[in-house]
Amino acid sequence: MKRRIFCSMALASTAAGRALAQAQARVPSPEHTIGMSFPAATHGWMGAIIKNAADEANARRLKYVMTTADDAAQQAKDVEALIARKVSAVVMLPISTREMGDITQKLQAARIPLILVDRELDSTLYAALVKGDNVGIGTNAARYIGGELKGQGSVIEIVGVPASVTDQRAKGFRDELTRLYPSIRILDSTTGSFQREKSRTAMQDMLDAHRRIDAVFTHDDEMALGVVDAITQSRRKDIRIVTGAGGNKEVYRMIGQGAPLMRATFVYSPLMAKDAVRVASELLEGKPPRSKNITIPASAVHAGNIARFYDPAANY
Repeated sequence: MKRRIFCSMALASTAAGRALAQAQARVPSPEHTIGMSFPAATHGWMGAIIKNAADEANARRLKYVMTTADDAAQQAKDVEALIARKVSAVVMLPISTREMGDITQKLQAARIPLILVDRELDSTLYAALVKGDNVGIGTNAARYIGGELKGQGSVIEIVGVPASVTDQRAKGFRDELTRLYPSIRILDSTTGSFQREKSRTAMQDMLDAHRRIDAVFTHDDEMALGVVDAITQSRRKDIRIVTGAGGNKEVYRMIGQGAPLMRATFVYSPLMAKDAVRVASELLEGKPPRSKNITIPASAVHAGNIARFYDPAANY
Protein backbone atom coordinates (compact mmCIF):
# COMPACT_ATOMS: atom_id res chain seq x y z
CA MET A 1 0.00 0.00 0.00
CA LYS A 2 1.30 3.41 -0.94
CA ARG A 3 2.33 5.43 2.12
CA ARG A 4 1.17 8.96 2.59
CA ILE A 5 3.55 11.79 3.53
CA PHE A 6 2.67 14.00 6.49
CA CYS A 7 4.16 17.23 7.83
CA SER A 8 2.98 18.31 11.28
CA MET A 9 5.04 20.97 13.02
CA ALA A 10 2.66 23.89 13.24
CA LEU A 11 3.32 24.52 16.93
CA ALA A 12 6.89 25.79 16.44
CA SER A 13 7.06 28.84 18.71
CA THR A 14 10.17 30.69 17.56
CA ALA A 15 11.73 31.69 14.26
CA ALA A 16 14.34 28.94 14.70
CA GLY A 17 11.62 26.38 15.27
CA ARG A 18 9.58 27.57 12.30
CA ALA A 19 12.62 27.34 10.03
CA LEU A 20 13.20 23.76 11.11
CA ALA A 21 9.51 23.06 10.65
CA GLN A 22 10.01 23.13 6.90
CA ALA A 23 11.36 19.57 7.08
CA GLN A 24 8.87 16.84 6.16
CA ALA A 25 7.96 14.04 8.55
CA ARG A 26 7.01 10.76 6.85
CA VAL A 27 4.95 8.10 8.57
CA PRO A 28 3.76 4.64 7.60
CA SER A 29 0.38 5.26 9.28
CA PRO A 30 -1.39 8.04 11.23
CA GLU A 31 -1.49 5.91 14.36
CA HIS A 32 1.26 7.66 16.34
CA THR A 33 2.50 11.25 16.57
CA ILE A 34 5.55 12.19 18.62
CA GLY A 35 5.61 15.62 20.24
CA MET A 36 8.99 17.32 20.54
CA SER A 37 9.72 20.17 22.94
CA PHE A 38 13.07 21.94 22.86
CA PRO A 39 14.59 25.28 23.84
CA ALA A 40 15.01 27.79 21.01
CA ALA A 41 18.12 27.31 18.89
CA THR A 42 20.08 30.28 20.26
CA HIS A 43 23.14 28.04 20.44
CA GLY A 44 24.77 25.84 17.83
CA TRP A 45 24.55 22.72 19.99
CA MET A 46 20.83 23.24 20.54
CA GLY A 47 20.29 23.85 16.84
CA ALA A 48 21.96 20.51 16.16
CA ILE A 49 19.78 18.81 18.80
CA ILE A 50 16.64 20.04 17.01
CA LYS A 51 17.95 19.12 13.57
CA ASN A 52 19.08 15.67 14.69
CA ALA A 53 15.69 14.97 16.28
CA ALA A 54 13.91 15.96 13.07
CA ASP A 55 16.37 13.95 10.95
CA GLU A 56 15.81 10.81 13.02
CA ALA A 57 12.03 11.18 12.89
CA ASN A 58 12.18 11.63 9.13
CA ALA A 59 14.48 8.62 8.73
CA ARG A 60 12.01 6.52 10.73
CA ARG A 61 9.03 7.90 8.78
CA LEU A 62 7.46 9.21 11.98
CA LYS A 63 4.76 11.83 12.21
CA TYR A 64 5.84 14.51 14.68
CA VAL A 65 5.06 17.97 16.05
CA MET A 66 8.09 20.20 16.77
CA THR A 67 7.93 23.04 19.30
CA THR A 68 10.68 25.38 20.52
CA ALA A 69 10.46 27.91 23.34
CA ASP A 70 12.42 30.85 24.73
CA ASP A 71 11.64 30.20 28.40
CA ALA A 72 10.25 27.59 30.78
CA ALA A 73 6.78 29.15 30.91
CA GLN A 74 6.44 28.95 27.13
CA GLN A 75 7.78 25.42 27.09
CA ALA A 76 5.17 24.35 29.65
CA LYS A 77 2.45 25.84 27.43
CA ASP A 78 3.92 24.05 24.41
CA VAL A 79 3.78 20.69 26.18
CA GLU A 80 0.24 21.37 27.37
CA ALA A 81 -0.68 22.00 23.73
CA LEU A 82 0.94 18.69 22.77
CA ILE A 83 -1.13 16.95 25.46
CA ALA A 84 -4.29 18.59 24.13
CA ARG A 85 -3.32 17.39 20.67
CA LYS A 86 -3.14 13.85 22.11
CA VAL A 87 0.34 13.03 20.87
CA SER A 88 1.52 9.49 21.54
CA ALA A 89 4.79 10.42 23.27
CA VAL A 90 6.81 13.53 24.09
CA VAL A 91 10.55 13.99 23.60
CA MET A 92 11.65 16.98 25.67
CA LEU A 93 14.83 18.84 26.53
CA PRO A 94 13.74 20.90 29.54
CA ILE A 95 14.70 24.57 29.62
CA SER A 96 14.70 24.49 33.41
CA THR A 97 15.33 21.57 35.71
CA ARG A 98 13.33 23.11 38.52
CA GLU A 99 10.34 24.67 36.77
CA MET A 100 9.07 21.83 34.61
CA GLY A 101 8.19 19.23 37.22
CA ASP A 102 4.42 19.89 37.10
CA ILE A 103 4.26 19.09 33.42
CA THR A 104 5.39 15.52 34.08
CA GLN A 105 2.29 14.96 36.22
CA LYS A 106 0.07 16.25 33.42
CA LEU A 107 1.76 13.92 30.94
CA GLN A 108 1.32 10.99 33.29
CA ALA A 109 -2.34 11.82 33.81
CA ALA A 110 -2.77 11.82 30.02
CA ARG A 111 -0.84 8.52 29.79
CA ILE A 112 1.70 10.06 27.43
CA PRO A 113 5.24 8.71 27.95
CA LEU A 114 7.98 11.31 28.36
CA ILE A 115 11.50 10.81 26.99
CA LEU A 116 13.92 13.40 28.36
CA VAL A 117 17.02 14.58 26.52
CA ASP A 118 20.12 16.03 28.15
CA ARG A 119 18.64 17.59 31.31
CA GLU A 120 16.99 15.96 34.26
CA LEU A 121 13.87 17.17 36.07
CA ASP A 122 12.91 17.23 39.74
CA SER A 123 10.64 14.30 38.96
CA THR A 124 10.88 10.59 38.25
CA LEU A 125 7.76 10.55 36.07
CA TYR A 126 9.46 9.83 32.78
CA ALA A 127 9.93 6.74 30.64
CA ALA A 128 13.57 7.34 29.71
CA LEU A 129 16.35 9.91 29.98
CA VAL A 130 19.06 10.10 27.32
CA LYS A 131 21.94 12.27 28.45
CA GLY A 132 25.65 12.83 28.36
CA ASP A 133 27.85 12.21 31.37
CA ASN A 134 27.78 15.66 32.96
CA VAL A 135 29.64 14.67 36.11
CA GLY A 136 32.14 12.93 33.84
CA ILE A 137 32.75 16.15 31.90
CA GLY A 138 33.76 17.90 35.10
CA THR A 139 35.75 14.92 36.36
CA ASN A 140 37.65 14.43 33.11
CA ALA A 141 38.31 18.16 32.73
CA ALA A 142 39.82 18.23 36.23
CA ARG A 143 42.05 15.27 35.38
CA TYR A 144 43.17 16.81 32.10
CA ILE A 145 43.82 20.30 33.45
CA GLY A 146 45.41 18.98 36.63
CA GLY A 147 47.73 16.72 34.69
CA GLU A 148 48.75 19.45 32.24
CA LEU A 149 49.42 21.89 35.09
CA LYS A 150 51.27 19.18 37.02
CA GLY A 151 49.09 19.74 40.05
CA GLN A 152 49.87 23.43 40.53
CA GLY A 153 48.10 26.56 39.31
CA SER A 154 44.87 28.49 39.12
CA VAL A 155 41.67 27.98 37.11
CA ILE A 156 38.70 30.08 36.03
CA GLU A 157 35.37 28.29 35.52
CA ILE A 158 32.81 29.49 32.96
CA VAL A 159 29.47 27.81 33.69
CA GLY A 160 26.20 27.45 31.78
CA VAL A 161 22.59 28.22 32.70
CA PRO A 162 20.96 27.11 35.98
CA ALA A 163 20.15 23.46 35.28
CA SER A 164 21.14 19.95 36.30
CA VAL A 165 23.85 19.81 33.63
CA THR A 166 25.57 22.90 35.07
CA ASP A 167 25.35 21.67 38.65
CA GLN A 168 26.76 18.28 37.73
CA ARG A 169 29.65 19.57 35.62
CA ALA A 170 30.67 21.98 38.36
CA LYS A 171 30.46 19.31 41.05
CA GLY A 172 32.45 16.77 39.03
CA PHE A 173 35.20 19.34 38.42
CA ARG A 174 35.46 20.52 42.01
CA ASP A 175 35.30 17.08 43.57
CA GLU A 176 38.01 15.68 41.31
CA LEU A 177 40.33 18.65 41.77
CA THR A 178 39.95 18.32 45.54
CA ARG A 179 40.66 14.59 45.35
CA LEU A 180 43.60 14.60 42.95
CA TYR A 181 44.97 18.14 42.74
CA PRO A 182 44.27 20.04 45.98
CA SER A 183 46.96 22.62 45.17
CA ILE A 184 45.07 23.86 42.10
CA ARG A 185 42.87 26.79 43.04
CA ILE A 186 39.60 27.83 41.37
CA LEU A 187 40.02 31.61 41.30
CA ASP A 188 36.52 32.48 40.15
CA SER A 189 33.38 31.16 38.51
CA THR A 190 30.99 33.07 36.26
CA THR A 191 28.27 32.29 33.76
CA GLY A 192 28.54 32.34 30.00
CA SER A 193 24.95 31.06 29.55
CA PHE A 194 26.12 28.49 26.97
CA GLN A 195 26.67 31.33 24.48
CA ARG A 196 29.81 32.48 22.71
CA GLU A 197 29.32 36.26 22.96
CA LYS A 198 28.31 36.20 26.62
CA SER A 199 31.31 34.01 27.39
CA ARG A 200 33.64 36.40 25.60
CA THR A 201 32.37 39.24 27.79
CA ALA A 202 32.50 37.08 30.93
CA MET A 203 36.11 36.14 30.20
CA GLN A 204 37.08 39.75 29.58
CA ASP A 205 35.80 40.51 33.08
CA MET A 206 37.85 37.63 34.48
CA LEU A 207 40.97 38.87 32.72
CA ASP A 208 40.46 42.30 34.26
CA ALA A 209 39.92 40.82 37.72
CA HIS A 210 42.83 38.34 37.84
CA ARG A 211 46.43 39.07 36.93
CA ARG A 212 47.41 35.43 36.52
CA ILE A 213 45.31 32.54 35.26
CA ASP A 214 46.71 29.17 34.21
CA ALA A 215 43.67 27.45 32.73
CA VAL A 216 39.98 27.93 31.96
CA PHE A 217 37.41 25.17 32.35
CA THR A 218 34.27 25.98 30.36
CA HIS A 219 31.11 23.90 30.49
CA ASP A 220 30.57 24.06 26.74
CA ASP A 221 32.37 24.41 23.40
CA GLU A 222 30.50 27.55 22.34
CA MET A 223 31.61 29.18 25.57
CA ALA A 224 35.14 27.91 25.06
CA LEU A 225 35.27 29.66 21.67
CA GLY A 226 34.20 32.94 23.28
CA VAL A 227 36.81 32.50 25.99
CA VAL A 228 39.54 31.84 23.42
CA ASP A 229 38.49 34.99 21.53
CA ALA A 230 38.76 37.10 24.70
CA ILE A 231 42.16 35.70 25.65
CA THR A 232 43.52 36.13 22.12
CA GLN A 233 42.34 39.75 21.98
CA SER A 234 43.91 40.47 25.37
CA ARG A 235 47.28 39.09 24.25
CA ARG A 236 47.72 37.52 27.67
CA LYS A 237 50.38 34.80 27.71
CA ASP A 238 49.80 33.32 31.17
CA ILE A 239 46.81 31.15 30.18
CA ARG A 240 47.90 27.81 28.79
CA ILE A 241 44.77 25.68 28.58
CA VAL A 242 41.11 26.10 27.67
CA THR A 243 38.76 23.11 27.71
CA GLY A 244 35.18 22.79 26.48
CA ALA A 245 32.46 20.18 26.11
CA GLY A 246 29.97 19.24 23.44
CA GLY A 247 31.61 18.21 20.17
CA ASN A 248 31.64 21.48 18.20
CA LYS A 249 33.44 20.77 14.92
CA GLU A 250 35.16 24.17 14.99
CA VAL A 251 36.65 23.22 18.35
CA TYR A 252 37.63 19.80 16.98
CA ARG A 253 39.31 21.49 14.01
CA MET A 254 41.25 23.83 16.31
CA ILE A 255 42.43 20.93 18.47
CA GLY A 256 43.49 19.01 15.37
CA GLN A 257 45.46 22.00 14.11
CA GLY A 258 47.32 22.31 17.40
CA ALA A 259 45.76 25.61 18.55
CA PRO A 260 47.80 26.96 21.49
CA LEU A 261 44.82 27.55 23.80
CA MET A 262 42.03 25.19 22.74
CA ARG A 263 43.59 22.01 24.04
CA ALA A 264 40.78 19.58 24.84
CA THR A 265 37.05 19.02 24.94
CA PHE A 266 34.77 16.25 26.17
CA VAL A 267 32.14 14.31 24.25
CA TYR A 268 28.61 15.57 24.74
CA SER A 269 27.18 14.98 21.33
CA PRO A 270 23.88 16.47 20.09
CA LEU A 271 23.39 13.08 18.42
CA MET A 272 21.74 12.11 21.72
CA ALA A 273 18.55 13.63 20.26
CA LYS A 274 18.50 10.84 17.66
CA ASP A 275 18.77 8.28 20.44
CA ALA A 276 15.83 9.88 22.26
CA VAL A 277 13.61 9.77 19.17
CA ARG A 278 14.63 6.16 18.59
CA VAL A 279 13.68 5.30 22.19
CA ALA A 280 10.29 7.03 21.74
CA SER A 281 9.63 5.19 18.49
CA GLU A 282 10.56 1.81 19.94
CA LEU A 283 8.51 2.46 23.07
CA LEU A 284 5.43 3.08 20.94
CA GLU A 285 6.16 -0.20 19.15
CA GLY A 286 6.05 -2.00 22.49
CA LYS A 287 9.82 -2.19 22.99
CA PRO A 288 10.77 -0.70 26.38
CA PRO A 289 14.16 1.06 26.68
CA ARG A 290 17.06 -1.06 27.85
CA SER A 291 17.48 1.33 30.76
CA LYS A 292 15.49 4.24 32.18
CA ASN A 293 18.68 6.31 32.28
CA ILE A 294 20.95 6.09 29.23
CA THR A 295 24.27 7.89 29.65
CA ILE A 296 26.79 8.62 26.88
CA PRO A 297 30.41 8.62 28.17
CA ALA A 298 32.25 11.98 28.32
CA SER A 299 35.39 10.83 26.52
CA ALA A 300 38.28 13.29 26.38
CA VAL A 301 39.08 14.64 22.90
CA HIS A 302 42.60 15.99 22.39
CA ALA A 303 45.31 16.21 19.76
CA GLY A 304 46.23 12.56 20.27
CA ASN A 305 42.81 11.14 19.33
CA ILE A 306 41.04 13.91 17.39
CA ALA A 307 40.90 11.84 14.19
CA ARG A 308 38.43 9.46 15.89
CA PHE A 309 35.94 12.22 16.57
CA TYR A 310 36.16 14.97 13.96
CA ASP A 311 33.49 14.88 11.27
CA PRO A 312 33.48 18.01 9.06
CA ALA A 313 29.98 17.10 7.82
CA ALA A 314 28.41 16.93 11.30
CA ASN A 315 25.39 19.13 12.11
CA TYR A 316 27.39 20.77 14.90
